[in-house]
Amino acid sequence: MTPGWSETREQKLARRLAQGRRDALEQIVRTYTPYVSSVAWRTAQGQVSREDMEEIAADVFLALWNSRDRLKTEKGLRPWLAASARNRTIDRLRRAKAPPSAPLEEASAQADSTQGPESQAEQREQSRRLWKAVESLGEPDTSLIVRYYVQQEKLKDVAAELGLNLSTAKSRLRRGRQRLKEILTQGGDWE
Repeated sequence: MTPGWSETREQKLARRLAQGRRDALEQIVRTYTPYVSSVAWRTAQGQVSREDMEEIAADVFLALWNSRDRLKTEKGLRPWLAASARNRTIDRLRRAKAPPSAPLEEASAQADSTQGPESQAEQREQSRRLWKAVESLGEPDTSLIVRYYVQQEKLKDVAAELGLNLSTAKSRLRRGRQRLKEILTQGGDWE
């Protein structure tokens, strides 16, 4: 370890995992499932079911365990988990002959076919800005918003899995919505 350098919680978990400690994997699964799900959901753009999302997350953590001896612990876990979640989601989409779509995506696709290329590009840009704004909220707010509003999970379940009490989760959702409104309507900055 370099003098003056202190190991983060994430790096400690990665180091314990690299040592083959199953308790580290269990803690990683509890801590990072919302993050992995968020990356996969954003990558899939609503084209996979909730069951597929759960399978993707399970595949990511299994792959993490199987690659533990090659894990670069100084970088922590997030970069590896994000890349793995994106890659596994893309693979899932490629393998699917006809990916399931949510009713809103179907309606949006139908609307897109009647719109010109400029309107479609504008919608894509708005969607990109929204996701970037949601990500700028940081954890656990990003996971809270994605899991509650996008994945439509029960707030009490999401809060419990993120280690928040229900009233704190409600407050964070309210503040998150306010911040998103500022960013998207008043030109607030997320960087």
